[in-house]
Amino acid sequence: MATLRLILKQAARCLAIVAVMLCFMGSLTGQKQSARRLKKKRRTIDTEMKATRRKLDKTTRTARLSAERLRQLSQQVAERQQMIDGLNHDLTAIDSRIAAANAELKQLEANLSERKQRYATIVCNLREHCSPQNKWLFLLSADNFARFARRLRYLHEYASWQKCQALAIIDQQNEIDEKRAALAAARSEKSDLLEVRAAEFRRLRNAEAEQRTGVRQLEGRKADLTRELARQQQQAAALDRRIEGLASATYIAARPKASGRKTKPSRRPEAPITKQERKLSDDFAANRGRLPFPLNGRYKVVERFGSHRHKRWAYVRTANNGIDIRTTKGTDARAVFQGTVTRVFVLPGYNYNVIIRHGRYLTVYGNLSKVYVKAGDRVATRQAIGRIYSDSENSDETVLHFQLWREKRKLNPLSWLG
Repeated sequence: MATLRLILKQAARCLAIVAVMLCFMGSLTGQKQSARRLKKKRRTIDTEMKATRRKLDKTTRTARLSAERLRQLSQQVAERQQMIDGLNHDLTAIDSRIAAANAELKQLEANLSERKQRYATIVCNLREHCSPQNKWLFLLSADNFARFARRLRYLHEYASWQKCQALAIIDQQNEIDEKRAALAAARSEKSDLLEVRAAEFRRLRNAEAEQRTGVRQLEGRKADLTRELARQQQQAAALDRRIEGLASATYIAARPKASGRKTKPSRRPEAPITKQERKLSDDFAANRGRLPFPLNGRYKVVERFGSHRHKRWAYVRTANNGIDIRTTKGTDARAVFQGTVTRVFVLPGYNYNVIIRHGRYLTVYGNLSKVYVKAGDRVATRQAIGRIYSDSENSDETVLHFQLWREKRKLNPLSWLG
């Protein structure tokens, strides 16, 4: 009987162990399935968000170019209007000059006509009285030779004067005719140019109206894309809350066990830690502002901690529990301080993730393509823990997501990194 009872006790223990193992394996299986579902969902959302961002970037650039083109067109319209106003002013001045020239020409023509009449009368008189016989009679009737010479010179000078007057009038008339022709040609040219500029002005007005319509359409499309992006960001935020939950669960699972007694939770409970871990926490806190960056080589912080305006769309606000650091392809992530790896897991949108505990502090390294450590490993400061993921569909963009926690409280990593 004693042997039978012993066998039954051993069998009961085995069954209990098997049951615990089955429950544990079921829990692990459920976690893996949940992670796979999250991964698939996150990838789908990321794909949609990338496509939307590309569309929004293109639409924003097109809208910006169209708005700039509209501004240029409006400026050209204003310049053309000023040019047309100047041409109108010039045309008015030309008309005034032509009118003055016409009046002057009429006056000169009247004077010329009068002079021609006088000239004709004088010529007739000369022909009548100054025929060769009369001319000689006029000259020979002089009392002496001196008077004869004066009369001869008078006749020559008078004839020359009349000819000069006629030629001067004719030259002046020709000059005025040329001037009037030049002014008429200028007026015709200005009128043609004014017609051309007016037609161009009308075309620019039409183009401006078309551009305004196009910009309104683009702005409407931009608003639609912005709403779609906001919806996708809400989905991403929901998954970010899952990330926070996983980080908190990891901390709770990894903290040292206290005594078996249940204690009443305090207002701000903290997990009990050993003296060694307390010293590690103190050392970590003492290095605030001097911790190395979680990667080596060239880098740039492209997304800061907290809620702020989006770097590309000022009308969109984003929230980040950590910082995003862009670097070059092939760069490794490294531990910022010595500690223990508490969890390595896969999360959609962040690929492989590593959580390292430094006493009461946690550091999270996200978006790794592969990892070099496993849960339970102790790591040293600046030790490489994984390769940062490079997005081949986005020009091999390589971005590390880094978070810093004190138990369940998120901290700004930039305040701690040197």
